[in-house]
Amino acid sequence: MMDIGLLLIRLLIGLLFIGHGAQKLFGMFGGHGVKGTGGFFESIGIKPGVMMAILAGLAELIGGALFAAGLFMPVAAVLIAGTMAVAIIKVHGTNGLWVTENGYEYNLVIIGTVIGIALIGAGNYSLNTLIFG
Repeated sequence: MMDIGLLLIRLLIGLLFIGHGAQKLFGMFGGHGVKGTGGFFESIGIKPGVMMAILAGLAELIGGALFAAGLFMPVAAVLIAGTMAVAIIKVHGTNGLWVTENGYEYNLVIIGTVIGIALIGAGNYSLNTLIFG
């Protein structure tokens, strides 16, 4: 049952982060694409905005895909946790903990989850297990 639980967590977080990356890179799922995201990034002091939007989108897309697949979990966790850390530092940190005040609660849960899963391993239903045993 543990392996099914790990698979469920990996798929949920991984697929959602693929979606976040697609929002930034391609404007899918109600996202603003590279130019819109880049403009927002510039407005909060992340420059150059378009380049950083591309990097953030790629980190979320690739990190999410690796996490969902259960492949190279430390890399996946760093990519996802890194984007969440930047979100805390640049957007949510000054608002306090609770998401009801636009705080960093959600970001912190994601960071803890992806690092925790990376530390215990992706489980048997993963590409890591299929490829590396």
